[in-house]
Amino acid sequence: MEIQEREQILQHHRHKNPKGSFLGSVSTPMHWFRKLHSELHWSFLVAVLIVYGINQGLGMGLSRVSVQYYMKDDRKLEPSEAQVYFGIIQIPWIVKPLWGLLTDTIPICGFRRRPYFLLSGCLTIVSMLLLSLGENVPLASALSCLVISSVGVAIADVTVDACVTENSIAHPSLTGYMQSLCWFCSSIGALVGFSLSGFLIHLMGSKGVFGILTIPATLIILTGILLRESPAQNFVHRRVDEKFLDAAKLTWMTLKHPEVWRPCLYMYMSLALSLNIREGVFYWFTDAEDGPKFSQEIVGSIFSFGAIGSLLGVLVYQNFLISHSLRATLFWAQLLFGIAGLLDLVLVLRLNLKFYVPDYLFVVMDDIVSIFIIRIKWMPLLVLSSKLCPSGIEGTFFALLMSIDHLGLLSSSWTGGILLHMLKVTRMQFDNLWMAILIRSLFRIVPIGLLFLIPGSDPSLISLPSELLKAKKGDDVCEPETHEMAPLINGA
Repeated sequence: MEIQEREQILQHHRHKNPKGSFLGSVSTPMHWFRKLHSELHWSFLVAVLIVYGINQGLGMGLSRVSVQYYMKDDRKLEPSEAQVYFGIIQIPWIVKPLWGLLTDTIPICGFRRRPYFLLSGCLTIVSMLLLSLGENVPLASALSCLVISSVGVAIADVTVDACVTENSIAHPSLTGYMQSLCWFCSSIGALVGFSLSGFLIHLMGSKGVFGILTIPATLIILTGILLRESPAQNFVHRRVDEKFLDAAKLTWMTLKHPEVWRPCLYMYMSLALSLNIREGVFYWFTDAEDGPKFSQEIVGSIFSFGAIGSLLGVLVYQNFLISHSLRATLFWAQLLFGIAGLLDLVLVLRLNLKFYVPDYLFVVMDDIVSIFIIRIKWMPLLVLSSKLCPSGIEGTFFALLMSIDHLGLLSSSWTGGILLHMLKVTRMQFDNLWMAILIRSLFRIVPIGLLFLIPGSDPSLISLPSELLKAKKGDDVCEPETHEMAPLINGA
């Protein structure tokens, strides 16, 4: 990137909100949308809205609460068991590079994106219908349905991520806008999903909500139908195994560079060391004799406030932190993340009641603050990940980076489950839950010692080494401009 271009990017990211206040920044999502629409094809924005906003945002809000109640009430699982099973459900996200390789190297009927959107929607619809309509489904079969549904969501995610990454490479100055818009849509969708989840579970049970989850999957199928894509060129002249080998070589060549593997190591460790004991706290919320005993509707509303925290985190990062040093942003976010974990300790020890703070109000504040900090911590890593992907295997490599993150989440979930088991935190026994919360909060601060692995420069100036930027694209790699959403009449 030329020096003048870098100066323009830097000046662009440091441009202040014209209204001079955070309230004025609330309107910035429309600015992101207009900015992206002026330089990118409108179809890209539609795909982001459907995949991130509806399928992942709304779908996540509905599925998370319904799966939690399904495991607690329908399956009568212990908190430590639920932690392990939640980790298993996330395994399809760990193998995201496989889905990325498929979309990057193997066209189906001559197309790379449309068939995978169709496959994604079909997998989710079938698995959710089986789980929703089945009677006395064995635990192994129910878990398999949840895993297959996760596969469907992961395939749709990696397919749209490839388009995001391609546009990030073609328009590096828009990377922050694209990531912010993606997570803004996800946060809005999650807000709606969490707000409805408790009421829907109360009305029709967790299995009924599984049936509703077929609606977002249907929209993914519609996305695949409407997508107009240029057929892959010269595919018959190259064998599939050769294409996989070429992609694997370029992936390994990129991963060997210190500018790439060091941030990857930090991303994994920062997540793995943040021990996840969510199910233990969730069971205490709903079942503990001396706990708040929140209803399903209350639990859903609490999670919806967490989505508001996520949304605020995106807005704050885009308007005030996007041009700051990655290390400085991550240092304060990681430190505050550990401190915020102690709010759960205050709640479990019932200290909030001594200051006449109701449980619901305290939990809502806790969730907003915690998710806000998580989003602030996560946004710079997403921007960095987009800039580490070489041309030609954008979908594959971005999927690899995200799979590293999900591997960290899996490690965190299983380690947290082991911790709950060792401390004998069960469905009805929560005496040592405070100790698990304290240990988790201390471990959250440890990644501060690994910040030397992260580049210290302005995010807009970070790029791959020149030899990787010059890596030749394969002949049949899809270019970003070949994808556009078109009306059915134009497609016909």
